[in-house]
Amino acid sequence: MYLGLDLGTSGLRALLVDAGGAIIGAAERACTVQHPHSGWSEQDPAEWIAACEGALGELKARHPAELSALKGIGLSGHMHGAVLLDANGGVLRSCILWNDTRSAVEAAELDATPGFREISGNIVFPGFTAPKLSWLAKHEPETFAKVAKVLLPKDYLRLWLTGEIAGDMSDCAGTSWLDVGARDWSAELLEKSGMRRDQMPDLVEGSEVAGMLRPALTSEWGISGPCVVVGGGGDNAVAACGVGCFTEGDGFVSLGTSGVVLAAKGSFAPDPASAVHTFCHAIPGTWYQMGVILAATDCMNWLSGNLGKSPAELSGLLGNQIAGPGAVRFLPYLSGERTPHNDSRIRGAFTGLEIATDHAALTQAVMEGVGFALRDNYEALKGTGTDLSRVLAIGGGSRSRYWVELIATLLHIPVDLPEAGDFGAALGAARLAMVGHTGAAPADIMTRPQVAETIEPRADLAEAYETAFAQYRALYPALKALNP
Repeated sequence: MYLGLDLGTSGLRALLVDAGGAIIGAAERACTVQHPHSGWSEQDPAEWIAACEGALGELKARHPAELSALKGIGLSGHMHGAVLLDANGGVLRSCILWNDTRSAVEAAELDATPGFREISGNIVFPGFTAPKLSWLAKHEPETFAKVAKVLLPKDYLRLWLTGEIAGDMSDCAGTSWLDVGARDWSAELLEKSGMRRDQMPDLVEGSEVAGMLRPALTSEWGISGPCVVVGGGGDNAVAACGVGCFTEGDGFVSLGTSGVVLAAKGSFAPDPASAVHTFCHAIPGTWYQMGVILAATDCMNWLSGNLGKSPAELSGLLGNQIAGPGAVRFLPYLSGERTPHNDSRIRGAFTGLEIATDHAALTQAVMEGVGFALRDNYEALKGTGTDLSRVLAIGGGSRSRYWVELIATLLHIPVDLPEAGDFGAALGAARLAMVGHTGAAPADIMTRPQVAETIEPRADLAEAYETAFAQYRALYPALKALNP
Protein backbone atom coordinates (compact mmCIF):
# COMPACT_ATOMS: atom_id res chain seq x y z
CA MET A 1 0.00 0.00 0.00
CA TYR A 2 1.07 3.57 -0.69
CA LEU A 3 -0.17 6.88 0.66
CA GLY A 4 -0.36 10.24 -1.10
CA LEU A 5 -0.70 13.34 1.09
CA ASP A 6 -1.77 16.48 -0.74
CA LEU A 7 -1.53 19.59 1.44
CA GLY A 8 -3.71 22.19 -0.26
CA THR A 9 -4.53 25.73 0.80
CA SER A 10 -8.00 24.74 1.98
CA GLY A 11 -7.15 21.37 3.46
CA LEU A 12 -5.29 18.07 3.39
CA ARG A 13 -6.28 15.05 1.31
CA ALA A 14 -4.94 11.57 2.08
CA LEU A 15 -5.24 8.89 -0.61
CA LEU A 16 -4.46 5.21 0.04
CA VAL A 17 -3.72 3.09 -3.04
CA ASP A 18 -2.56 -0.47 -3.62
CA ALA A 19 0.50 -1.63 -5.56
CA GLY A 20 -1.50 -1.54 -8.79
CA GLY A 21 -2.54 2.05 -8.24
CA ALA A 22 -6.18 1.25 -7.39
CA ILE A 23 -7.71 3.60 -4.84
CA ILE A 24 -8.49 1.91 -1.53
CA GLY A 25 -9.66 4.88 0.51
CA ALA A 26 -9.45 8.64 0.94
CA ALA A 27 -9.91 11.11 3.77
CA GLU A 28 -9.88 14.90 3.93
CA ARG A 29 -9.57 17.53 6.61
CA ALA A 30 -10.07 21.28 6.20
CA CYS A 31 -7.58 24.03 7.05
CA THR A 32 -8.28 27.72 7.53
CA VAL A 33 -6.50 30.76 6.10
CA GLN A 34 -6.06 34.05 7.95
CA HIS A 35 -6.00 37.46 6.25
CA PRO A 36 -4.85 39.85 9.01
CA HIS A 37 -4.30 42.72 6.54
CA SER A 38 -5.19 43.46 2.93
CA GLY A 39 -3.02 41.32 0.66
CA TRP A 40 -1.85 39.11 3.53
CA SER A 41 -2.51 35.36 3.58
CA GLU A 42 -1.25 33.16 6.41
CA GLN A 43 -1.77 29.69 7.84
CA ASP A 44 -0.83 28.03 11.11
CA PRO A 45 1.38 24.96 10.41
CA ALA A 46 -0.13 23.24 13.46
CA GLU A 47 -3.32 22.90 11.42
CA TRP A 48 -1.49 20.76 8.86
CA ILE A 49 -0.37 18.33 11.55
CA ALA A 50 -3.86 18.16 13.03
CA ALA A 51 -5.32 17.61 9.56
CA CYS A 52 -2.88 14.77 8.85
CA GLU A 53 -3.59 13.11 12.19
CA GLY A 54 -7.33 13.36 11.58
CA ALA A 55 -7.16 11.99 8.04
CA LEU A 56 -4.91 9.08 9.00
CA GLY A 57 -7.08 8.31 12.00
CA GLU A 58 -10.04 8.02 9.64
CA LEU A 59 -8.14 5.78 7.21
CA LYS A 60 -7.03 3.55 10.06
CA ALA A 61 -10.62 3.20 11.30
CA ARG A 62 -11.96 2.37 7.83
CA HIS A 63 -9.05 0.40 6.33
CA PRO A 64 -6.91 -0.96 9.18
CA ALA A 65 -5.61 -4.04 7.35
CA GLU A 66 -4.69 -2.11 4.22
CA LEU A 67 -3.01 0.71 6.15
CA SER A 68 -0.94 -1.83 8.07
CA ALA A 69 0.70 -2.81 4.76
CA LEU A 70 1.84 0.76 4.00
CA LYS A 71 5.31 0.85 2.41
CA GLY A 72 5.68 4.43 1.19
CA ILE A 73 4.34 7.97 1.55
CA GLY A 74 4.54 10.75 -1.02
CA LEU A 75 3.91 14.44 -0.40
CA SER A 76 2.41 17.26 -2.43
CA GLY A 77 1.96 20.81 -1.21
CA HIS A 78 1.05 24.37 -2.08
CA MET A 79 4.25 26.07 -3.15
CA HIS A 80 6.21 29.17 -2.08
CA GLY A 81 5.04 29.30 1.56
CA ALA A 82 7.61 30.29 4.20
CA VAL A 83 7.68 28.11 7.32
CA LEU A 84 10.29 29.62 9.62
CA LEU A 85 11.99 27.50 12.27
CA ASP A 86 14.30 28.53 15.10
CA ALA A 87 17.39 26.64 16.18
CA ASN A 88 15.26 24.25 18.24
CA GLY A 89 12.91 23.46 15.37
CA GLY A 90 10.11 25.63 16.74
CA VAL A 91 7.82 27.58 14.40
CA LEU A 92 8.54 31.31 14.68
CA ARG A 93 5.36 32.70 13.12
CA SER A 94 2.44 31.74 10.89
CA CYS A 95 3.36 30.53 7.42
CA ILE A 96 3.19 33.28 4.77
CA LEU A 97 1.33 31.65 1.87
CA TRP A 98 1.72 31.58 -1.91
CA ASN A 99 -1.08 34.08 -2.52
CA ASP A 100 0.27 36.66 -0.06
CA THR A 101 1.30 39.87 -1.86
CA ARG A 102 2.85 41.93 0.94
CA SER A 103 6.38 41.52 -0.44
CA ALA A 104 5.73 43.17 -3.83
CA VAL A 105 8.39 45.85 -3.20
CA GLU A 106 10.98 43.31 -2.09
CA ALA A 107 10.17 41.05 -5.05
CA ALA A 108 10.74 43.92 -7.48
CA GLU A 109 14.07 44.72 -5.81
CA LEU A 110 15.28 41.12 -6.07
CA ASP A 111 13.96 40.80 -9.62
CA ALA A 112 16.01 43.83 -10.63
CA THR A 113 19.16 42.31 -9.09
CA PRO A 114 21.48 40.83 -11.76
CA GLY A 115 21.48 37.04 -11.67
CA PHE A 116 18.05 36.32 -10.25
CA ARG A 117 16.17 35.79 -13.51
CA GLU A 118 19.18 34.24 -15.23
CA ILE A 119 19.87 31.64 -12.52
CA SER A 120 16.38 30.90 -11.24
CA GLY A 121 14.83 31.01 -14.72
CA ASN A 122 11.88 33.02 -13.42
CA ILE A 123 10.68 36.47 -12.49
CA VAL A 124 10.83 36.97 -8.74
CA PHE A 125 7.09 37.06 -8.03
CA PRO A 126 5.74 38.53 -4.77
CA GLY A 127 4.30 35.11 -3.90
CA PHE A 128 7.70 33.40 -4.06
CA THR A 129 9.63 32.56 -0.90
CA ALA A 130 12.76 34.73 -1.20
CA PRO A 131 10.95 38.11 -1.15
CA LYS A 132 8.97 36.95 1.89
CA LEU A 133 12.24 36.65 3.82
CA SER A 134 13.40 40.03 2.53
CA TRP A 135 10.12 41.52 3.80
CA LEU A 136 10.65 39.79 7.14
CA ALA A 137 14.15 41.24 7.45
CA LYS A 138 12.72 44.75 7.00
CA HIS A 139 9.50 44.51 8.98
CA GLU A 140 10.08 41.76 11.58
CA PRO A 141 13.87 41.89 12.12
CA GLU A 142 13.73 40.18 15.51
CA THR A 143 11.99 37.17 13.98
CA PHE A 144 14.31 37.18 10.95
CA ALA A 145 17.36 37.05 13.24
CA LYS A 146 16.07 33.79 14.75
CA VAL A 147 15.49 31.96 11.46
CA ALA A 148 17.55 28.77 11.43
CA LYS A 149 15.65 26.94 8.68
CA VAL A 150 13.15 27.90 5.99
CA LEU A 151 10.85 25.08 4.91
CA LEU A 152 8.07 24.88 2.35
CA PRO A 153 4.68 23.75 3.71
CA LYS A 154 4.76 20.08 2.74
CA ASP A 155 8.37 19.86 3.99
CA TYR A 156 7.26 20.92 7.46
CA LEU A 157 4.79 18.05 7.29
CA ARG A 158 7.70 15.79 6.29
CA LEU A 159 9.68 16.99 9.31
CA TRP A 160 6.81 15.87 11.55
CA LEU A 161 6.51 12.55 9.72
CA THR A 162 10.20 11.65 9.67
CA GLY A 163 12.26 14.04 11.78
CA GLU A 164 14.24 14.88 8.62
CA ILE A 165 14.74 18.35 7.14
CA ALA A 166 14.57 17.97 3.37
CA GLY A 167 13.07 19.61 0.30
CA ASP A 168 12.62 18.52 -3.31
CA MET A 169 13.64 20.13 -6.59
CA SER A 170 10.18 20.96 -7.92
CA ASP A 171 8.92 22.73 -4.81
CA CYS A 172 12.20 24.51 -4.10
CA ALA A 173 12.29 25.80 -7.69
CA GLY A 174 9.60 28.26 -6.61
CA THR A 175 11.71 29.92 -3.91
CA SER A 176 13.93 32.09 -6.19
CA TRP A 177 16.95 30.54 -4.43
CA LEU A 178 17.35 27.48 -6.66
CA ASP A 179 19.50 27.21 -9.77
CA VAL A 180 16.67 25.54 -11.65
CA GLY A 181 18.84 24.35 -14.55
CA ALA A 182 21.46 22.81 -12.24
CA ARG A 183 18.81 21.54 -9.75
CA ASP A 184 20.74 22.86 -6.74
CA TRP A 185 20.74 25.80 -4.36
CA SER A 186 22.45 28.86 -5.77
CA ALA A 187 25.06 30.33 -3.43
CA GLU A 188 24.86 33.58 -5.41
CA LEU A 189 21.08 33.99 -5.08
CA LEU A 190 21.14 33.11 -1.38
CA GLU A 191 23.90 35.65 -0.69
CA LYS A 192 22.20 38.40 -2.70
CA SER A 193 19.00 37.96 -0.68
CA GLY A 194 20.72 37.87 2.70
CA MET A 195 20.31 34.12 3.28
CA ARG A 196 22.69 31.22 3.94
CA ARG A 197 22.94 27.67 2.63
CA ASP A 198 22.65 26.22 6.14
CA GLN A 199 19.19 27.78 6.41
CA MET A 200 18.01 25.66 3.47
CA PRO A 201 16.88 22.01 3.60
CA ASP A 202 18.85 19.25 1.90
CA LEU A 203 17.59 18.55 -1.62
CA VAL A 204 16.21 15.30 -3.04
CA GLU A 205 14.35 14.40 -6.22
CA GLY A 206 10.62 13.86 -5.98
CA SER A 207 10.82 10.07 -6.17
CA GLU A 208 13.91 9.81 -3.95
CA VAL A 209 13.64 8.51 -0.40
CA ALA A 210 14.01 11.44 2.01
CA GLY A 211 13.44 9.63 5.31
CA MET A 212 11.57 6.93 7.18
CA LEU A 213 8.25 7.29 8.97
CA ARG A 214 8.88 7.82 12.68
CA PRO A 215 8.35 4.67 14.84
CA ALA A 216 5.83 6.51 17.01
CA LEU A 217 3.62 7.16 13.96
CA THR A 218 4.18 3.65 12.60
CA SER A 219 2.84 2.33 15.88
CA GLU A 220 -0.02 4.85 16.16
CA TRP A 221 -1.31 4.09 12.65
CA GLY A 222 -0.85 0.33 12.96
CA ILE A 223 1.74 0.00 10.19
CA SER A 224 3.44 -3.38 10.32
CA GLY A 225 6.84 -2.57 8.84
CA PRO A 226 9.19 0.23 7.78
CA CYS A 227 7.70 2.95 5.59
CA VAL A 228 9.69 5.30 3.35
CA VAL A 229 8.78 8.96 2.77
CA VAL A 230 9.89 10.30 -0.61
CA GLY A 231 10.68 13.84 -1.70
CA GLY A 232 7.32 14.56 -3.31
CA GLY A 233 6.88 17.95 -4.91
CA GLY A 234 4.98 21.13 -5.56
CA ASP A 235 1.28 20.64 -6.20
CA ASN A 236 1.24 21.12 -9.97
CA ALA A 237 4.32 18.99 -10.61
CA VAL A 238 2.82 16.19 -8.52
CA ALA A 239 -0.57 16.59 -10.20
CA ALA A 240 1.32 16.09 -13.48
CA CYS A 241 2.59 12.77 -12.09
CA GLY A 242 -1.00 11.86 -11.30
CA VAL A 243 -2.01 12.24 -14.96
CA GLY A 244 1.19 10.97 -16.58
CA CYS A 245 2.31 14.38 -17.82
CA PHE A 246 6.11 14.36 -17.84
CA THR A 247 7.31 14.12 -21.44
CA GLU A 248 7.64 16.89 -24.02
CA GLY A 249 4.26 17.66 -25.57
CA ASP A 250 2.20 16.54 -22.57
CA GLY A 251 0.04 19.22 -20.96
CA PHE A 252 -2.98 19.91 -18.81
CA VAL A 253 -5.33 22.67 -17.75
CA SER A 254 -6.14 22.80 -14.05
CA LEU A 255 -9.29 24.52 -12.84
CA GLY A 256 -8.63 24.57 -9.13
CA THR A 257 -8.40 27.39 -6.58
CA SER A 258 -5.87 28.86 -8.98
CA GLY A 259 -5.82 28.18 -12.71
CA VAL A 260 -2.89 26.59 -14.54
CA VAL A 261 -1.87 25.74 -18.08
CA LEU A 262 1.09 23.33 -17.73
CA ALA A 263 3.42 21.78 -20.29
CA ALA A 264 6.09 19.18 -19.57
CA LYS A 265 9.59 19.95 -20.90
CA GLY A 266 12.51 17.67 -21.57
CA SER A 267 15.06 20.43 -21.02
CA PHE A 268 15.53 23.70 -19.16
CA ALA A 269 14.36 26.47 -21.49
CA PRO A 270 13.22 29.48 -19.46
CA ASP A 271 11.71 32.74 -20.67
CA PRO A 272 11.29 34.85 -17.51
CA ALA A 273 10.11 37.98 -19.29
CA SER A 274 6.93 36.17 -20.34
CA ALA A 275 5.96 35.61 -16.68
CA VAL A 276 5.81 31.90 -17.50
CA HIS A 277 7.07 29.73 -14.63
CA THR A 278 9.89 27.31 -15.48
CA PHE A 279 10.41 24.79 -12.68
CA CYS A 280 12.03 21.43 -12.06
CA HIS A 281 9.59 18.54 -12.44
CA ALA A 282 9.16 15.99 -9.66
CA ILE A 283 10.76 13.44 -11.99
CA PRO A 284 14.58 13.56 -12.28
CA GLY A 285 16.00 15.18 -15.40
CA THR A 286 12.74 16.84 -16.45
CA TRP A 287 11.24 20.32 -16.14
CA TYR A 288 7.89 21.94 -16.81
CA GLN A 289 6.51 25.33 -17.73
CA MET A 290 3.21 26.80 -16.65
CA GLY A 291 1.16 29.93 -16.76
CA VAL A 292 -0.72 30.70 -13.56
CA ILE A 293 -3.76 32.77 -12.68
CA LEU A 294 -4.25 33.23 -8.96
CA ALA A 295 -8.03 32.79 -8.90
CA ALA A 296 -9.98 30.27 -11.01
CA THR A 297 -12.61 28.33 -9.04
CA ASP A 298 -11.88 30.91 -6.35
CA CYS A 299 -13.76 33.37 -8.58
CA MET A 300 -16.78 31.07 -8.66
CA ASN A 301 -16.57 30.60 -4.90
CA TRP A 302 -16.48 34.37 -4.47
CA LEU A 303 -19.52 34.81 -6.72
CA SER A 304 -21.29 31.97 -4.93
CA GLY A 305 -20.77 33.60 -1.55
CA ASN A 306 -22.13 36.91 -2.77
CA LEU A 307 -25.16 35.53 -4.63
CA GLY A 308 -26.10 32.92 -2.04
CA LYS A 309 -26.09 30.02 -4.49
CA SER A 310 -23.62 27.12 -4.66
CA PRO A 311 -21.10 27.03 -7.53
CA ALA A 312 -22.93 23.96 -8.88
CA GLU A 313 -26.25 25.85 -8.87
CA LEU A 314 -24.67 28.79 -10.68
CA SER A 315 -22.98 26.56 -13.24
CA GLY A 316 -26.29 24.78 -13.79
CA LEU A 317 -27.84 28.05 -14.96
CA LEU A 318 -25.68 27.85 -18.11
CA GLY A 319 -26.29 24.24 -19.14
CA ASN A 320 -23.67 22.01 -20.75
CA GLN A 321 -22.90 23.81 -24.02
CA ILE A 322 -21.61 27.26 -24.85
CA ALA A 323 -23.66 29.49 -27.14
CA GLY A 324 -21.36 32.44 -27.67
CA PRO A 325 -19.89 35.10 -25.35
CA GLY A 326 -22.06 37.20 -23.09
CA ALA A 327 -22.22 40.98 -22.97
CA VAL A 328 -20.63 41.29 -19.52
CA ARG A 329 -16.84 41.06 -19.09
CA PHE A 330 -15.11 39.94 -15.89
CA LEU A 331 -11.42 40.35 -15.05
CA PRO A 332 -10.53 37.58 -12.57
CA TYR A 333 -7.83 39.46 -10.69
CA LEU A 334 -9.34 38.97 -7.22
CA SER A 335 -5.91 38.17 -5.75
CA GLY A 336 -3.70 39.97 -8.25
CA GLU A 337 -2.19 38.14 -11.20
CA ARG A 338 0.93 36.32 -12.36
CA THR A 339 0.96 35.26 -16.00
CA PRO A 340 1.31 37.29 -18.16
CA HIS A 341 1.03 40.52 -16.15
CA ASN A 342 3.07 39.87 -12.97
CA ASP A 343 0.83 42.38 -11.18
CA SER A 344 0.18 41.84 -7.49
CA ARG A 345 -1.76 45.09 -7.13
CA ILE A 346 -4.32 44.66 -9.89
CA ARG A 347 -7.83 43.75 -8.79
CA GLY A 348 -10.87 42.38 -10.57
CA ALA A 349 -13.78 44.12 -12.28
CA PHE A 350 -17.06 43.63 -14.12
CA THR A 351 -17.83 45.75 -17.19
CA GLY A 352 -20.96 45.90 -19.31
CA LEU A 353 -23.42 45.52 -16.43
CA GLU A 354 -27.00 46.61 -17.11
CA ILE A 355 -30.36 46.50 -15.39
CA ALA A 356 -31.14 43.13 -17.04
CA THR A 357 -27.92 41.46 -15.83
CA ASP A 358 -28.94 38.41 -13.79
CA HIS A 359 -27.20 35.56 -11.96
CA ALA A 360 -26.73 33.56 -15.17
CA ALA A 361 -25.06 36.51 -16.91
CA LEU A 362 -22.73 37.10 -13.97
CA THR A 363 -21.82 33.41 -13.85
CA GLN A 364 -21.13 33.35 -17.57
CA ALA A 365 -18.95 36.44 -17.25
CA VAL A 366 -16.92 34.87 -14.44
CA MET A 367 -16.38 31.61 -16.32
CA GLU A 368 -15.44 33.50 -19.47
CA GLY A 369 -13.08 35.77 -17.56
CA VAL A 370 -11.21 32.76 -16.15
CA GLY A 371 -11.19 31.19 -19.63
CA PHE A 372 -9.78 34.36 -21.19
CA ALA A 373 -7.07 34.49 -18.50
CA LEU A 374 -6.13 30.87 -19.24
CA ARG A 375 -5.92 31.81 -22.94
CA ASP A 376 -3.52 34.58 -21.90
CA ASN A 377 -1.47 31.88 -20.15
CA TYR A 378 -1.47 29.66 -23.21
CA GLU A 379 -0.35 32.51 -25.46
CA ALA A 380 2.55 33.17 -23.08
CA LEU A 381 3.51 29.48 -23.17
CA LYS A 382 3.40 29.43 -26.97
CA GLY A 383 5.73 32.41 -26.96
CA THR A 384 8.38 30.23 -25.27
CA GLY A 385 8.15 27.60 -28.02
CA THR A 386 5.69 25.29 -26.27
CA ASP A 387 3.35 23.46 -28.65
CA LEU A 388 0.40 21.49 -27.27
CA SER A 389 -1.91 19.58 -29.61
CA ARG A 390 -4.35 18.72 -26.81
CA VAL A 391 -4.61 19.00 -23.02
CA LEU A 392 -6.21 17.11 -20.16
CA ALA A 393 -8.61 18.98 -17.87
CA ILE A 394 -8.31 18.41 -14.12
CA GLY A 395 -9.47 20.17 -10.96
CA GLY A 396 -12.90 20.78 -9.52
CA GLY A 397 -13.90 23.23 -12.24
CA SER A 398 -13.48 20.55 -14.91
CA ARG A 399 -16.76 19.02 -13.71
CA SER A 400 -18.50 21.81 -15.61
CA ARG A 401 -18.75 20.65 -19.23
CA TYR A 402 -19.72 24.21 -20.19
CA TRP A 403 -16.46 25.56 -18.76
CA VAL A 404 -14.37 22.86 -20.45
CA GLU A 405 -15.99 23.47 -23.86
CA LEU A 406 -15.37 27.18 -23.41
CA ILE A 407 -11.67 26.54 -22.68
CA ALA A 408 -11.31 24.18 -25.64
CA THR A 409 -12.79 26.85 -27.91
CA LEU A 410 -10.59 29.60 -26.49
CA LEU A 411 -7.38 27.52 -26.72
CA HIS A 412 -8.31 26.09 -30.16
CA ILE A 413 -7.30 22.57 -29.09
CA PRO A 414 -9.23 19.49 -27.90
CA VAL A 415 -9.59 19.02 -24.16
CA ASP A 416 -9.70 15.48 -22.74
CA LEU A 417 -11.78 14.63 -19.68
CA PRO A 418 -10.47 11.64 -17.70
CA GLU A 419 -12.72 8.83 -16.60
CA ALA A 420 -14.24 9.26 -13.16
CA GLY A 421 -11.58 8.91 -10.50
CA ASP A 422 -8.98 10.77 -8.51
CA PHE A 423 -6.17 11.93 -10.80
CA GLY A 424 -4.94 14.86 -8.79
CA ALA A 425 -1.88 15.59 -6.70
CA ALA A 426 -2.74 13.02 -4.01
CA LEU A 427 -2.51 10.22 -6.59
CA GLY A 428 0.67 11.74 -8.02
CA ALA A 429 2.20 11.75 -4.54
CA ALA A 430 1.30 8.09 -4.04
CA ARG A 431 2.85 7.28 -7.42
CA LEU A 432 6.08 9.02 -6.41
CA ALA A 433 6.10 6.86 -3.28
CA MET A 434 5.70 3.73 -5.44
CA VAL A 435 8.67 4.71 -7.61
CA GLY A 436 10.78 5.52 -4.55
CA HIS A 437 9.98 2.27 -2.77
CA THR A 438 10.10 -0.15 -5.72
CA GLY A 439 12.67 1.50 -7.99
CA ALA A 440 10.28 1.18 -10.94
CA ALA A 441 10.62 3.49 -13.93
CA PRO A 442 8.30 6.52 -13.67
CA ALA A 443 6.76 5.74 -17.07
CA ASP A 444 5.65 2.33 -15.79
CA ILE A 445 3.84 3.84 -12.80
CA MET A 446 2.71 7.29 -13.98
CA THR A 447 0.41 6.24 -16.78
CA ARG A 448 -2.15 8.58 -18.34
CA PRO A 449 -5.78 8.08 -17.31
CA GLN A 450 -8.35 6.69 -19.67
CA VAL A 451 -10.20 9.47 -21.46
CA ALA A 452 -13.96 9.47 -20.88
CA GLU A 453 -14.72 12.24 -23.37
CA THR A 454 -12.88 14.64 -25.65
CA ILE A 455 -14.36 18.13 -25.91
CA GLU A 456 -13.62 19.65 -29.29
CA PRO A 457 -13.35 23.42 -29.92
CA ARG A 458 -16.53 24.97 -31.32
CA ALA A 459 -15.40 26.19 -34.73
CA ASP A 460 -18.77 27.85 -35.32
CA LEU A 461 -18.20 30.12 -32.30
CA ALA A 462 -14.43 30.67 -32.62
CA GLU A 463 -14.68 34.09 -34.26
CA ALA A 464 -17.15 35.42 -31.69
CA TYR A 465 -14.93 34.33 -28.82
CA GLU A 466 -11.84 35.81 -30.50
CA THR A 467 -13.62 39.16 -30.61
CA ALA A 468 -14.59 38.85 -26.95
CA PHE A 469 -11.02 37.86 -26.03
CA ALA A 470 -9.69 40.98 -27.76
CA GLN A 471 -12.16 43.07 -25.73
CA TYR A 472 -11.00 41.32 -22.55
CA ARG A 473 -7.35 42.01 -23.32
CA ALA A 474 -8.05 45.69 -23.93
CA LEU A 475 -9.52 46.05 -20.44
CA TYR A 476 -6.33 45.31 -18.49
CA PRO A 477 -4.51 48.57 -19.42
CA ALA A 478 -7.64 50.56 -18.55
CA LEU A 479 -8.02 48.81 -15.22
CA LYS A 480 -4.30 49.21 -14.53
CA ALA A 481 -4.66 52.96 -14.95
CA LEU A 482 -7.12 52.91 -12.04
CA ASN A 483 -4.80 50.66 -9.94
CA PRO A 484 -1.31 52.02 -10.68
